[in-house]
Amino acid sequence: MTNRILIVEHEAEAGLGLFAGWLAGAGLACEVVRPYLGEEIPSLDAGSGVTGLVVLGGAPSAWDDEGTPWLPATRELIRRAVEASLPTLGICLGAQLMALACGGEVRPGEAGLEVGLGEVSLLPAAADDPLFAGMPLTARAVQYHQDAVTVLPPGAVPLATGAAYPNQAFRLGERAWAVQFHPEASPEIFRSWTGPNLAELAAAGHDAARLCAEVDAADPELRRTWRPLAEAFAAVARKGREPGDLPGTHVHSR
Repeated sequence: MTNRILIVEHEAEAGLGLFAGWLAGAGLACEVVRPYLGEEIPSLDAGSGVTGLVVLGGAPSAWDDEGTPWLPATRELIRRAVEASLPTLGICLGAQLMALACGGEVRPGEAGLEVGLGEVSLLPAAADDPLFAGMPLTARAVQYHQDAVTVLPPGAVPLATGAAYPNQAFRLGERAWAVQFHPEASPEIFRSWTGPNLAELAAAGHDAARLCAEVDAADPELRRTWRPLAEAFAAVARKGREPGDLPGTHVHSR
């Protein structure tokens, strides 16, 4: 039986990246939906056959429903997935959407743009978490965001923190995770983000060439660090959802 997971991609430059090979190698078939191309956010009813959900990053703010009209449907998709214990992972914008969908708050970050290599530190609850257990207590990850989760959803378990922005990773229930950083980002992907934004980065005091060089040099380390997280999520997703399935209503973008 194929273990099929749904991927919500918000823009072409923010795809699955390294996760594509890692998830496929772990036995998952990834079905990518691209609402920015007009594709509909699909249902996750009991007959969908989907055993997991990944919501990727992107440039929009998590509340920008006017400029990004599929966000309400995506938040509803995440909310229903979390309620149904469907294995779910939100990355950067996906993490912020999960926070909003489940009762948390997301705002423009007071510390400004967090970009390039950043250090995240595991919190005590990570020690027995299905995704983070066994990971280094401190690890470097690619960052690129200026909005932040400022209030966690009710019941969220904090898993990782950082100096600039404390809510770097959290879990909801037993099978939904959110990470503010980008464990999927390769040096090539990071370069595609910085290239069009050189003036913005310079105005914020960042040297894009230096940031890219640092990510290039850290590539082997980043792969060693974050591949186990992707494979751990795949192991959870292979088990599928819990018996309490989602109702059969259809979720549409609008």
